Amino acid sequence: MYMTQSLHRSLQQRPDKTAVRFQGRSQTYAELADRVARLAGALKKLGVTDGERVAMFSLNSARYIEYYMAVPWAGAALNPVNTRWSAAEILYSFNDSGTAVLIVDDPFTVVARKVAAECPTLRHVIYAGDGETPEGMLNYEALVDDSEPVEDAYRHGDDLAGIFYTGGTTGFPKGVMLSHTNLVSSACNQPMTGTFDETIVMLHVMPMFHLACFAAINAVFLVGGTHVPMTAFDPGQMLETIARGAVTSVLLAPTMIQMGLDWREQNPQRAADLDLSSLNLIRYGASPMTPALLARCRAAFPNAQFAQGYGMTELAPVATLLGPEYHSDAALASGKMHSVGRPAPMVEVKIIDPQGREVPRGTVGEIAVRGPNVMLGYWNQPEATAEAVRNGWMHTGDGGYMDTDGFVFLVDRMKDMIISGGENVYSAEVERALASHPAVAQVAVIGVPHEKWGESVHAVVVLKSGAEATFESIQGHCRALIAGYKIPRSAEFVDALPLSSVGKVLKNELRKRHWKS
Repeated sequence: MYMTQSLHRSLQQRPDKTAVRFQGRSQTYAELADRVARLAGALKKLGVTDGERVAMFSLNSARYIEYYMAVPWAGAALNPVNTRWSAAEILYSFNDSGTAVLIVDDPFTVVARKVAAECPTLRHVIYAGDGETPEGMLNYEALVDDSEPVEDAYRHGDDLAGIFYTGGTTGFPKGVMLSHTNLVSSACNQPMTGTFDETIVMLHVMPMFHLACFAAINAVFLVGGTHVPMTAFDPGQMLETIARGAVTSVLLAPTMIQMGLDWREQNPQRAADLDLSSLNLIRYGASPMTPALLARCRAAFPNAQFAQGYGMTELAPVATLLGPEYHSDAALASGKMHSVGRPAPMVEVKIIDPQGREVPRGTVGEIAVRGPNVMLGYWNQPEATAEAVRNGWMHTGDGGYMDTDGFVFLVDRMKDMIISGGENVYSAEVERALASHPAVAQVAVIGVPHEKWGESVHAVVVLKSGAEATFESIQGHCRALIAGYKIPRSAEFVDALPLSSVGKVLKNELRKRHWKS
């Protein structure tokens, strides 16, 4: 398996089809392949060697898609940069990985200069913006124009395709090494489940440095569909882009979905003018969606199908899939719609106890995954690799259970589980109960110190615009839904929850003030 194979196939079979649409400009597959081969040639002229790391520090764009194909075409390895990182975190990842070339766009040139001045391995910085090229940087378009196309290096199989850094919120991040087989096998899961075909026109609105978005890009390439990058997420612009570009599919985090629905309600006239009938598939992931939000979304888009995926960077990233057939009223009644689906076609999943033994169905344990998608390991961290991957099984750190039909139900990160008076409380279960309160927009549940019980359940709540609720009403609502020991013993009402770049709640930020000592 090799990442560029799908581009070769489209070049052969559909050279004149639109591959990318971005900011009013389109590229056919023939044009894209030519620019990819020329950018690969430019990288080779700059001395990039097989397996050497090339970074991209940029907002979403057509050039980002070119980067994702050109780097493996040149025989090098990808290193996409989290755009929310500090200069110190970026510098750490570059020094750790030995990154040799950085491609950067307009918003990040100042930080890039600082990193380049302090990183001894970084030889070249390429400016991929549309303004004047900063001093000391090479111009992206000039490099493409002045370079001859080169033959594909055809790195494949277990060859390193990229280092994808994960974490960085509680310490320096770990570099996840993914191979060509890891990435291609994971991308194959979508077409194999029937949710992708060559008619797809996919809006890429999640940040492209994130592996969830990259996996979607790879899947669209596999079927020869059309990519529509959106620079950054804005709920109104997203819906307008879908309407204007006849977009058929979008991948979103649940928080993005909620913001889109809120925008529609707050801007009824603008929303009424948007024809969203082309949208036939909404995929969601990065974190679980509450039943209340899913019901709201299904009501707002009755003609769209829904699908979700669960996974992690170390799994390239897909572990399980819940297809459109399980987003029906029957699936809701059976409870299947509240699961994260069944193992993807090329993946095995089991639920294990601390000794690595598989537990009976319906019993909560740690989710473990095996398959061609499991990472090569953590860059320069053999001990962490050995701890995470044992006998071929990736230990995810997520708690869950599997029912008799093989559906996986996510209950919590193992580290987020609250132990109160000896009872295990899974925050996801409490959050589902709280999210069904009519006044609650978003909620996060954490454990806070308690002298008697060790930990107690604490809720951090964002109310809907104009809605009111008291702690007592929140507690009362939960009493009818969950056991008494799971009901929050304290709560705080906030304007917003701290979120990662892809909409995950940063619970470590919420815990800080409670666990300082």
